[in-house]
Amino acid sequence: MTITTAMTSVPKPAPALIEAFRSAPTSVISDNLSRLPGAVGLRPFHRAGKLAGTAFTVRTRPGDNLAIHRALELVGPGDVIVVDGGGDETRALVGEIMKTVAEYRGAVGYVIDGAIRDAAAIAAGDFPCFARAAIHRGPYKNGPGEINVPVCIGGSVVSPGDIVVGDADGIVAFPQSIASTLLEAVKAQIAREEATIASIREGRYQGSYGKS
Repeated sequence: MTITTAMTSVPKPAPALIEAFRSAPTSVISDNLSRLPGAVGLRPFHRAGKLAGTAFTVRTRPGDNLAIHRALELVGPGDVIVVDGGGDETRALVGEIMKTVAEYRGAVGYVIDGAIRDAAAIAAGDFPCFARAAIHRGPYKNGPGEINVPVCIGGSVVSPGDIVVGDADGIVAFPQSIASTLLEAVKAQIAREEATIASIREGRYQGSYGKS
């Protein structure tokens, strides 16, 4: 069945901008996006490591990974492969081999609204992989699918080229157009929270955090 590709690559921001978000907690990023966007129901399956990169999106029929295979022929350095699998948990969309292919191509992680398999192999490495579940059952490979179109991941819309950040708390994505302003707000909140923690440890805390 047909796999359509809206574009073969996605625009990349300056590498320094991506690196700056790599050290930013998703919770603080979410706070500065009005606590509204962010995928619900996905969790990390890899051993450790922060996810930060640009969204290379795939929409596929639940339980079918043909479009992901096509996407793996196109992804490049810095891409996060973001897969809208409809939240289906009955068949795995990627496993150890597809993880290895993505890593070899220079991609920086997977975000899958669906299931994976080979969970032990993925858990033994630091290549970021976020999904809903793990299951042994393999996928269909018939299509259809779409590459680099807006997708819905855990109730959150992700567009091609969006910046995607993931950590132990989950996944958040946002347009490149707001990234610089968002980063300054994130840095300011981190500084405020560090000051609050210091005041607690020094016995100066007056309850200000509960009012923010």
